[in-house]
Amino acid sequence: MSYTGIHFNISERKILLRIFDILSILIVLYFVSNTFDFDYFTITKENWRWTLVLILYVSIFGTVFELYDLQKSSKIEKFSTSIVFTVSITVLFYLLTPFFTPVLPDNRLQILFFYFAMLVALFLWRIAYVSFIVSPRFYKKVLIIGETSNIETIIEAFKSSDPNYKIVGFVNCELNKFESIKFNAIPQYTPKQIKQVIKDENISEIVIASYNSEAITSEIYYTLIRLLEEGLPIKEYTQVYEEMTQRIPVQFVGKDFYKYFPFSRSNQNKLYLFFHRLFDIIISVLGILIGVLFLPVILLGNAIGNRGRLFYLQDRMGKNGKVFKIIKFRTMIKNAEKSGAVWAKKGDVRITPFGKFLRYSRLDEIPQFYNILKSEMSLIGPRPERPFFVKELSQMLPFYETRHIIKPGLTGWAQVKTRYGSSVDDSLLKLQYDLYYIKHRSFFLDANILVKTLSTVIFFRGQ
Repeated sequence: MSYTGIHFNISERKILLRIFDILSILIVLYFVSNTFDFDYFTITKENWRWTLVLILYVSIFGTVFELYDLQKSSKIEKFSTSIVFTVSITVLFYLLTPFFTPVLPDNRLQILFFYFAMLVALFLWRIAYVSFIVSPRFYKKVLIIGETSNIETIIEAFKSSDPNYKIVGFVNCELNKFESIKFNAIPQYTPKQIKQVIKDENISEIVIASYNSEAITSEIYYTLIRLLEEGLPIKEYTQVYEEMTQRIPVQFVGKDFYKYFPFSRSNQNKLYLFFHRLFDIIISVLGILIGVLFLPVILLGNAIGNRGRLFYLQDRMGKNGKVFKIIKFRTMIKNAEKSGAVWAKKGDVRITPFGKFLRYSRLDEIPQFYNILKSEMSLIGPRPERPFFVKELSQMLPFYETRHIIKPGLTGWAQVKTRYGSSVDDSLLKLQYDLYYIKHRSFFLDANILVKTLSTVIFFRGQ
């Protein structure tokens, strides 16, 4: 039996998008420069720097405007906005950096040629991508085997991470089968049907979702051994979950939790920590200086819209459980929590009109650069939570205290991947992302977070 169906993994598709974005732009620009009266941008050995800078700008702004988000890339109506923003800002920066790029042309129409050539190139390639690569012929078809009482959660997690990852069926290994699982989205099969289903559905991967090894019967075990010997990939659910969603599935981690937390060596790497701290100091000083420039506007807005003290101090949990005072611009009414600590939520009536502006513009976070300068926080890390909620969440969520083995951050993996948390379920999701960051912490992941933070600010997420 052959299991060599063609499909692209998440990383492969992201690389494919980046490479062909660049190639399509360069090909169209080369065609335009050799067909029309267009000499602003020409691809030659002498002008290699022009091409390099263009590739750099497209890559950076494409990331900022989510051009490589696989969910958006799979739908024309969603990636259209990203393309327009990416091309517009790329062209603007390209025109404003003449030392590294061509001198502005005398005929300003050439700028329009340059702009629309890039726009057409990206649209044509992305439409081809949706028509062929995202089509069912390249779907990765998967069969789930194990204790599948959480089958719906599993399917939704994979579906939201990768539109090409299709679970086509599941085999239930629950020890107690008195009540069959009622889930109509995908069919349920018996252990005897495994090999036939693989053949009929052209399955390319099996995922084991079992929390108890004893649930895998001898019949299923030997079937899996034979399939493995035949070359069919068989993976464990939490491994696939982490790779696809880029978060740690703490709710499915059992007594062998130590297998899932081989934390990043960067957490103890003195060179990484030195540069991380140096970067924190530089950025916090710049952030404070920028805050001083905005201070007159904020003082005026606070006097009119907030009518009270400007700064707000609050206890937060830091590294190793040490409590510190976080400083922010006040965004809520006076005595907002006179009845006790409560979650902030979307449309919270306690937020003042000027407070809404501060939150959406992220200006309320500027004073936290002082916390970063004092080394109570870092630029990147899990968001610091209040001791009251830490105590509450630690009793409900496994491994919640693990967030405190590194400094909390102004931004972080959870902040750029999820929206504002206002419930226990939201906290669970953010915890999964925080633990993923702690596990995979590196210069590359930090840079990725900084770029995605720009997207979060631009699209007003996380509020």
